[in-house]
Formats: sequence, C-alpha cells, structure tokens
Amino acid sequence: MPEEEIEQFIEIYDADGNIVKCEIYDVIDFEDKTYAMLLPLDADENDDEAEVIVMEYIEEGDEAYFKNVEDEEEFKRVCEYIESLEDEYEDEE
Repeated sequence: MPEEEIEQFIEIYDADGNIVKCEIYDVIDFEDKTYAMLLPLDADENDDEAEVIVMEYIEEGDEAYFKNVEDEEEFKRVCEYIESLEDEYEDEE
C-alpha cells in the first residue's frame, strides 16, 4: 500500500488580527533559513493567482513555529527564488 501524503494545517493571524487557516503547501531551504509557503484554505488551489503566504519556519528543539519575514529585501529574494522554482517546474512539464 503506497504511503499517503499527510496534509498539514496551521492557523495564523492576518494583519487585522483575524485567524486564517492555512495548509502548509511547501517548505524550502534558502540562504541558510527554512521558509514555508502557506495556502489559505479559502483559496482555490488551482487558481494561479491565489495568494501564497511566505513565512520563515523555525525549529528549536521539539518546538517549531512560523515567523513573518520582516526584512523587505530578504522577502523579495525568497519570493524570487520561489518563482524561479516554479519556472523550472513548468519547464519540466
């Protein structure tokens, strides 16, 4: 029996303090840090324009948490890297 992929969900707060339930879409390593791409559950997964939330993923011992990427330049580099991964994936199809 093939092993099924387990979906992981978290809740984060948006800028207005509202709880947003998200699926952990992907986790990547970039520039010695780990980042998670979160897809809000109310977004359509097949919508190419769906907004993906990018947060830093930090593990300390048995604890793990998500942190906003505060540095604009760092955020920009991470987004460009993610877009380059998407371009590579599309080229393979």
